Amino acid sequence: MNNTLFGYKQRHTWLNQTNGTAKLVGFLALTSIGMLSYDPRFLLGLGVLAIVLMRSAQIKYREYAFMLKLVLFFAVINLVMVAVLAPQYGVQLYGTRHVLIGQGYWALTQEQVFYECNLLLKYLFSLPLAIILLFTTNPSEFAAGLNKIGVSYKIAYAFAITLRYIPDVQRDYQTISLAQQARGYEISRQATLWARSKGAVQIILPLVFTSLNRIDTISQAMALRRFGREKKRSWYQEQAFKSRDVIVILGALVVVVVGIGLLFSNHGRLYNPFHTS
Repeated sequence: MNNTLFGYKQRHTWLNQTNGTAKLVGFLALTSIGMLSYDPRFLLGLGVLAIVLMRSAQIKYREYAFMLKLVLFFAVINLVMVAVLAPQYGVQLYGTRHVLIGQGYWALTQEQVFYECNLLLKYLFSLPLAIILLFTTNPSEFAAGLNKIGVSYKIAYAFAITLRYIPDVQRDYQTISLAQQARGYEISRQATLWARSKGAVQIILPLVFTSLNRIDTISQAMALRRFGREKKRSWYQEQAFKSRDVIVILGALVVVVVGIGLLFSNHGRLYNPFHTS
């Protein structure tokens, strides 16, 4: 198997063997409390925890490099847009104003920098957790986990098909790309932007038609098997809860309790280092 493909891979780690429902509940709990909090101490702790879990899952950098670069790209765009559209939002949140550079409305303040650092930390802790969930959970087991926490099995099955389909799309893209390059379409960085654009079109169009054909095949197969007729369904990949799964959920709940405790300690979502009593 190509290790550069994005998606689930079977590994002999405790995270791979953990129940999909337990991982899903833990992911939702940690991301929810992390997104709610604006305490950098708590967010840094979540980030360290996420990195430790990723290391224990034995996920290689090359497997998630593209996803990491894409998320960081959009994170930088978001931070820049916040700085441009609301340069004094940090001042409004923290109630003080300590100017670093500039004057007036466009002055760069410590409060604004602190606020945007919190936003960046939210990206940095949530991405590893999402990668762990996607890379260590079998798509069918992930769907079973969604269904167990109350999501309709039709929606859960759609998620499972999507996750299974991602590696197939990547393989089709690589195959079509090599075929088009063999026909003389240059899409490397050495080519001009116009040549690379033309080459990309020659790849995307066959990929779209291939994907539509696969979607039609899957939909016909599901219709022939009368998918969706019953209100409930069983799952082949569903696992019974073990002590390890209970520990994962309890660990996530402990982190949530710590986060809620900090919310009360900070008298709200914000940790304000600029406040002087």
